[in-house]
Amino acid sequence: MSESTRTTALRIALVVIGAIFVVAVWPLTHLWPSGWRWHDDGRSLYLEMILGIYATLGIFLMIASRDPRRHRSLIWFTVWSSLVHAGIMAVQSVQDHHHMGHLAGDVPALVLVAGVLAALAPRRPSAAATDEGDSNRTLTAVVGSSRP
Repeated sequence: MSESTRTTALRIALVVIGAIFVVAVWPLTHLWPSGWRWHDDGRSLYLEMILGIYATLGIFLMIASRDPRRHRSLIWFTVWSSLVHAGIMAVQSVQDHHHMGHLAGDVPALVLVAGVLAALAPRRPSAAATDEGDSNRTLTAVVGSSRP
């Protein structure tokens, strides 16, 4: 796949995933609660919190679609946090048989999000992103440089 084709596909994926995070997660918790909702006993403060987090992430993913290279740290955060979240939910689903539906719902959905974004994510930062404070430079600043 050419770099141009990959970037176009990534832009589309960021908009679609972002829009799903903003508008589709809440309806899924009502249409398919056994696969998308963790607390089914009335109002769930946890659900409200997680919906707010994912809606916010969705908005930022859509913003990142404008210039994915400059936002590669957000893209990779989404990849890794989705994998971690899916892994934790998978373990919890297996441990509590009441939550087995998540193994066919939000768990594979997050793995799919991570896989698509990881496959399409920019491999190297652009010069502009590096100048703006890419995550590698930030990490070096936090951890320290090996240079004297």
